[in-house]
Amino acid sequence: MSGVPAASASQAKKRGKKHTFLYEHSLSIASIALLSLWIILYVFSTPSTHFGSFFGNAIADWSGVVVTVIATKYLYEKGSAESRTPKGFLGPTMEWLRDHSLSLFLIATGVGWVVLFAKMDPNAKWGQVVGNIVSEWTQILGLVLLTKHMIERHSKESRS
Repeated sequence: MSGVPAASASQAKKRGKKHTFLYEHSLSIASIALLSLWIILYVFSTPSTHFGSFFGNAIADWSGVVVTVIATKYLYEKGSAESRTPKGFLGPTMEWLRDHSLSLFLIATGVGWVVLFAKMDPNAKWGQVVGNIVSEWTQILGLVLLTKHMIERHSKESRS
């Protein structure tokens, strides 16, 4: 460590300091790299072993991390502490779509995962993983919707 306090990308821009693409997207890149690692390890493992079971669960968990990091970066849910603040005014229909883009994305992709899971053998190697991804998507959507109206005392996201 250099002893210099870490600054956010927005703070650095205010001071005129520019960061590399890798620095500004390191969380997304690292999350995708870890998800890729779990997928590769799972492909070459046996799901009935402890390692295989762990890798399969890690795929679902890290899929959730990747979607949380990337979707909350670009999409918005009005009233949710888990998403960024939008900029600009749009027409009423486009504004509604923007205001609920995070939920709409999670619902649309969640339906895709449910359809895929319904066509799979839930006890097959990838069926278990896809079932866990459906669960992960449900948790993320639930968190987004719950944070629209509920708070948790002493939580940074709950402060207004």
